[in-house]
Amino acid sequence: MDKAKKILEIVQEKGLDGMYISKESNVNYVTGYPDECGYAIIGPNGKYLLTDSRFTELAEKSCPDYKIVNWHLTSRSLPKAIANTCIEAGIKKLGFEECFTTFDKYTQINSLLSESGIELVPTQNVIETLRYVKSDEEIENLRISCQIADKALEELVPYIKPGVTERELCARLEFSMKMHGAQDIGFETILISGAKTSLLHGKPSDKKVEEGDFVLVDFGAKYNGYISDMTRTFIVGEPNEKQKEVYELVRKSQEIGLENMKNRAHAKGPDAEIRKILGDYEKFYYSGMGHGVGLDLHEEPFLGINGSRIMETNCVITMEPGIYIPGWGGVRIEDTVLITENGMETLTHFPKELMILK
Repeated sequence: MDKAKKILEIVQEKGLDGMYISKESNVNYVTGYPDECGYAIIGPNGKYLLTDSRFTELAEKSCPDYKIVNWHLTSRSLPKAIANTCIEAGIKKLGFEECFTTFDKYTQINSLLSESGIELVPTQNVIETLRYVKSDEEIENLRISCQIADKALEELVPYIKPGVTERELCARLEFSMKMHGAQDIGFETILISGAKTSLLHGKPSDKKVEEGDFVLVDFGAKYNGYISDMTRTFIVGEPNEKQKEVYELVRKSQEIGLENMKNRAHAKGPDAEIRKILGDYEKFYYSGMGHGVGLDLHEEPFLGINGSRIMETNCVITMEPGIYIPGWGGVRIEDTVLITENGMETLTHFPKELMILK
């Protein structure tokens, strides 16, 4: 698919001549430019990648089909470079990503474009619509990213024991991912223990793992820009009956969630089925139990009570139900999942039975 051509077709249907793309992951997706501080303009007379002097050599190598514009050469003014590029590109009505443009930047760009008779028009989800269903190449990148995460977690397990700090475990995990080929960590690792595991986005600290602790690890690798997302919860020492009960309930919930992920299924469906088995624990259940993942950690479709989309073949989505009891702890089990024509395929494969570490 010629992404620039497709984008031009979409915006022309909206009565626009061209598109200005500023969100980093969208620029990466459309142009192939792999770094930060890149901006794309697509118009009837050409396609352009705007960046500054630090990145022009990389941009030229990464985007051979794009004209590279060094905005440092326009009085170090990105808005001026955008205005000049729009004139060259033959654009009279320019769409922009309203959710990813600050008011200050909008004001500057709009003022300069107006001087040249160019109208700046807000748009939403032009690029995200194309990113919703993943290509074979994207799926392969995600598959490798998940394999890296699986290997790294396997290597971490022997170090999860009493007396080791959360920060030390986090450092080992992230080091292992990079040693196995990760470009970077996919997002800030959540590695927490004990009562802290009730914090959905808790941060690792100098707290030491103790006997009887849950240890929750939510992490991912980044490979060629694509992010995996996986969570496993361990127990250090013998679990008590409540820990076993909560863990088994979450494991069963995830199993039900996975069974309800398939082509043409509604994003609300898995959540509705999971709620049927939660009983008294429903008040400790977080309904945001899945999300699309790709170049961004959180993409459509978002699964749960507020889900609004339909799952489609080659969507990549997480399934991550959890129970979080304040002051006691929590359990989450998460996989990255590929929707297929006949169901789904989990891309993360680390075991999900309760692992008791001694």
